[in-house]
Amino acid sequence: MNEPLRVGRISYTNDLPIYRAFDEGAVTLPGTLVAGVPAALNAALLEGRLDLSPVSTYFYALHADRFALLPHLCIGSRQDVWSVLLVSPHAPEALDGARIAVTAESASGRALLRILLERRYGVRAEFVEVVDPLAEALQGEPTLLIGDRALDARRAVPPVDVYDLGALWHAWTGLDMVFAVWAVRRDVLESRGHEVAAALDALLAARAWGEANPERVVAAAEAQHPRDAGFYAAYYAALKFAFDGGAQAGLVRFFEEAVAIGALRCAPSAVPEGLHVAR
Repeated sequence: MNEPLRVGRISYTNDLPIYRAFDEGAVTLPGTLVAGVPAALNAALLEGRLDLSPVSTYFYALHADRFALLPHLCIGSRQDVWSVLLVSPHAPEALDGARIAVTAESASGRALLRILLERRYGVRAEFVEVVDPLAEALQGEPTLLIGDRALDARRAVPPVDVYDLGALWHAWTGLDMVFAVWAVRRDVLESRGHEVAAALDALLAARAWGEANPERVVAAAEAQHPRDAGFYAAYYAALKFAFDGGAQAGLVRFFEEAVAIGALRCAPSAVPEGLHVAR
């Protein structure tokens, strides 16, 4: 008999609008949750230590032959994303040849920053992985920050030095940006498709619970990382969790731009695999 599906979750507060329902027992997931930063989830799915998980969109694109894209769910933004930031005392167009400190935790944010610099602004920079990107940002070094550290930087860094990558992308393309998608290993989908469908149905039910109980989601976020009153309500309103036509169009453009800078050899499909769920 198979062990329960191993399902990833992102260990940032941005996952709570979906996963808080599981934490409170409001929805039961037919599987085992495993938390990690995006890069850790990416590696675990590729290496077979997870069966399905949210993964960075760029990482999905690199391994679309191994992963199947699931429908309905994503983490993205229509405009501002708040938690994927370039913090720099110099404007993006002035960063030609600059050293930019980057986190090792995400693939999509780094790919997006490179796309924006090279394709929108016509500059090339050197990306250097650092252990503590927030410390680099506070010292005035150009830095890419994601997740809760990016949210911390919004309070600690002068606003003039903060560039929201979701906003920069939307201003340039007019499109949504998708930072993470839900994917399943193809071998798991083929052998355990009914279980995958049940897990996806539970994730969608959990998202619906989060939409119906925003005050409980916000309370959980504030318990993890206290911030100013109203912060999380505004943050979650900026995020997008539905992998709809607008999100798919943005993802298509992202893949095309990644090909244009040589970060991808070819653009994978942004259309989810056929999978029937109850809702």
